[in-house]
Amino acid sequence: MNMNQIPELIHVLIVDDHPVFRHGLRSLLSSQADFCVVGEIESGVEVLPFISKHTVDIILLDIKMQGQSGIEVARRLRHSHPDIKIIILTTYDDESYLRQCMEAGVNGYLLKSVSHEVLPIRIREVMQGETVLSQKMMSPVISNYRKLAIEQAHQIAQLSCDDLEILNAMANGATNKDIAEQFFWSEATVKRKIQEIIEKLDTSNRVQAIAEAIRRGWI
Repeated sequence: MNMNQIPELIHVLIVDDHPVFRHGLRSLLSSQADFCVVGEIESGVEVLPFISKHTVDIILLDIKMQGQSGIEVARRLRHSHPDIKIIILTTYDDESYLRQCMEAGVNGYLLKSVSHEVLPIRIREVMQGETVLSQKMMSPVISNYRKLAIEQAHQIAQLSCDDLEILNAMANGATNKDIAEQFFWSEATVKRKIQEIIEKLDTSNRVQAIAEAIRRGWI
């Protein structure tokens, strides 16, 4: 099957230690014509034995369970069954958990507060090859991306945080006067700093500097 092609019937395994939640989830997904809930499991240690005997396309996986955490299960699955999609479905809107789950190779991180209308849509998106996150978890992801961009900029071109802010401001159409007011600098200082940025990026003018920063994903 093509990685981005949704099968006619999506075989879902629910892994959660709360029976009421599992049954509610089964009821919701069973109402969708293209979903087939192949099983409910309350412990992470049961996952590998189950999928060795059943067809599973995607697993809805809680984080904290007895015996083995969802993160540990995800890591094991990535090695033994890389084609199976994994969505973490949890109450924890914790940046540390999100980071560990993404490092473990999950395809999605959704909070259990996700609406009944949205969850089936997100499952289908994952089956199409997308990575999905709850809206609430987007902020730390963007923040981390920004940190990585700053670190990369430091390593490659020795740009400072101020340099990146100036580039971002210029990309948004700010004039030298606007930037001077933003940083409480003189316009002469802004001109000097922009020239330094242009030289660090080995470009000829501010337009090329902005284009280079965008190309590198810094802004």
